[in-house]
Amino acid sequence: MSVVPPSILAAYGWSDAAITPITIGLINQTFRVETASRARFVLQRLHPVFAAEVNLDIDAITTHVEARGLTTPRLVHTRESSTHVMDEEARPWRALTFVDGRCVTEFRSASLARAAGALAGRFTRATFDLDHRFAFTRSGVHDTAAHLARLARALESRRTDENAEALSIAAEILAHARDLPRVDHLPTRIVHGDLKASNLLFAHDRDEGICLVDLDTMAHGTLATEMGDALRSWTNPKGEDDARGEVDVSLFEAAVSGYLAETEGLLTNDERRAFAPGLETIALELSSRFCLDAIEDRYFGWNAAKYPSRRAHNVVRARSQLSLSRSTRDRRAELDAIVARLS
Repeated sequence: MSVVPPSILAAYGWSDAAITPITIGLINQTFRVETASRARFVLQRLHPVFAAEVNLDIDAITTHVEARGLTTPRLVHTRESSTHVMDEEARPWRALTFVDGRCVTEFRSASLARAAGALAGRFTRATFDLDHRFAFTRSGVHDTAAHLARLARALESRRTDENAEALSIAAEILAHARDLPRVDHLPTRIVHGDLKASNLLFAHDRDEGICLVDLDTMAHGTLATEMGDALRSWTNPKGEDDARGEVDVSLFEAAVSGYLAETEGLLTNDERRAFAPGLETIALELSSRFCLDAIEDRYFGWNAAKYPSRRAHNVVRARSQLSLSRSTRDRRAELDAIVARLS
């Protein structure tokens, strides 16, 4: 849906507002709203993977972290005091306060990686003692074993010339998986759940983290998964669209330094030691998901301007994350030593 229905705008009293699409992100449809009084908001139509109840969690957790001094988007209630409004297709829309900041899709400096780690650390500290029961969560998002099992089944059942390249990558992924370190024994915390680079906002004039955005993925999870996914994005400046993914040790050190400085005294030794294993694991998990998407020819979104097909894009993504996972495995001793020195 490229146009916001008038009924949605009316629910917030924004019938005369200026609406501009925001194209960063692959999941929710997002629009910037500017009212006649120049107040700014973010309006989103939620993807079907998210139920309307996710807004209850966003409201509760952002209320808590704001009280702890963090800047955060806040849920805007409708004129009837609802957390969302449904459209004619029974899809929920919600509004959030607008936080002005710089969005970066790839980190290329240690100062930016350190700022990202510090921002994530402040979120961990702010939510560390929060007792929250989630109204909505997506189960199995980072169930690595389940993702690998689905890929193994696809490898066995879809041997065709059309997806031969993806099937070859699948075999490499499953071979790597046999020696993955164990990271599923850690305590659970409230986590953001998707700390990729573009889900952090920074100051326009300096490398300072302002706030986390895209809050639908908040859940209970381990910090191995949380920081593994973050470091997967932050420490690979080549990005997901370069098949030669590689961990940048200087970015890893800077990000971990920023995070540990803000969480001093909170984490267990096992949680700190799980950063590099978590990175290796989540990179391989994502490789398996991209690879399965290539085999089955599906995904939320792909770049049609750069790639001839959805399958072609997902093959590159799968190779990129497999390469990153291998790079992390090959440098594990160096990465673990960095964490030990910073702890």
